Amino acid sequence: MFILRDNSALLTENTGKLLWQFSWPAIVGMVCNALYNIVDRIFVGRGVGSLAIAATTVAFPIMVISMALSMLIGIGATALISIRLGEQKREEAEIVAANGAALLILLPLISVLVYFAFPDQILRFFGASSEVLPLARDFMDIVMLGSAIGSLGIGMNNFIRAEGNPVRAMSTQILGALINVILNYVFIFQMGLGIKGSALATVIGQVVSSAWVLSYYFTGRSVVKLRLKNFRPHVPIIMSIMAIGFAPFAMQLANSVQQVILNKTVTFYSGDLALSAVGILMSIITLLFMPILGISQGAQPIIGFNYGARRTDRVKETLKKAIISASCISVTGCLIMMLWPEQIAGAFSKGDTALIKMTAEAMVVYFAMTFVIGFQIVGANYFQAVGKARAAAVLSLSRQVLLFIPLLLILPRFWGIDGVWRTAPIADGLSVLITAIFVFREMKKLPAPQPLLIREESDRV
Repeated sequence: MFILRDNSALLTENTGKLLWQFSWPAIVGMVCNALYNIVDRIFVGRGVGSLAIAATTVAFPIMVISMALSMLIGIGATALISIRLGEQKREEAEIVAANGAALLILLPLISVLVYFAFPDQILRFFGASSEVLPLARDFMDIVMLGSAIGSLGIGMNNFIRAEGNPVRAMSTQILGALINVILNYVFIFQMGLGIKGSALATVIGQVVSSAWVLSYYFTGRSVVKLRLKNFRPHVPIIMSIMAIGFAPFAMQLANSVQQVILNKTVTFYSGDLALSAVGILMSIITLLFMPILGISQGAQPIIGFNYGARRTDRVKETLKKAIISASCISVTGCLIMMLWPEQIAGAFSKGDTALIKMTAEAMVVYFAMTFVIGFQIVGANYFQAVGKARAAAVLSLSRQVLLFIPLLLILPRFWGIDGVWRTAPIADGLSVLITAIFVFREMKKLPAPQPLLIREESDRV
């Protein structure tokens, strides 16, 4: 196997070092994205009350759908831009970027129009009770007004990564998260704007982030330029963007469906207080998942490149180190949640003992198997890295959809609200077993590693 010198680092550098280099920007960026929702819930919970947390919980799946639209276009266009740049076709890359930017504005605008045509009906569908509905309206009306600009920034930040500038992309996410934290405090505790203040903080953070992204393109620093002539629709390019971005879009959509069913189920069995508790649980697990997903993303290019070069020894080595790293995070997170559930729940509420008690009790059960999630996530993403889309889809959907949703519909019929909390550990345990079977079979099938011969760029025919 001959490999060009300029690509040889992925095949010769220490896999642990590579994993760190590829993972840390993704970890920081994803944690910052997670902080938007977490910070909103902490501030509205302590500054407004438990019903406000319930309102943000209702809003969450709607915001996930907006995120899904951003990923549909952002990830799809990013892949095409990378390919075109690799082929030395910069003009075509710029057409992809312009068409992607147009879609990032158009699709969220359509969703905004749909929302404002039927706001109450949509919020009730996503789990809002009569008591929660006014607060959910106050929050979502503002968030939706800024969603188009926010989507543009999120999507085009992926374009920056395609140019090979992950640190700039990471700085965008850090900037937005910091502004959101600061303004949440100012608007809620200093100006008394309540849940509307939290929504305003979210929107302003997204707008500033988007402005930061756009400044990269309009100040001449980008490799790919946004030119007015390229905004003319190219149907084949648009279809390619959507085809490539469909998988992550579908995953986010599945997450939204899962959250809707969860919201409705807990409200049916235990009312708005349980809905608030679910919101807190989702914030906690999101924060735990983000670094694990960052490690998984960091491992992907290393595993994929070495798999293509038939360096199966390095594939196994990288996968092992990624699993160990992710498992350390999931085990640590699980221990913290088991040891200090009341303290963690208390961070989201000021003096609401009923909410803190319910959340703490739910946390101990709901997160009982999270110590194995690191393995499940990394194992599932391995198959994506090596291009086995079917296995990747099955394993990625197994926990959140294929197992979780049926269990959520069945278990509460026997155990009530306790059945809701027991759904997660059972789904986690079963999904890990399935993933382990897939991974161990795959490792046995891998061929012996192929010797590596590196040649210089000048030697290429």
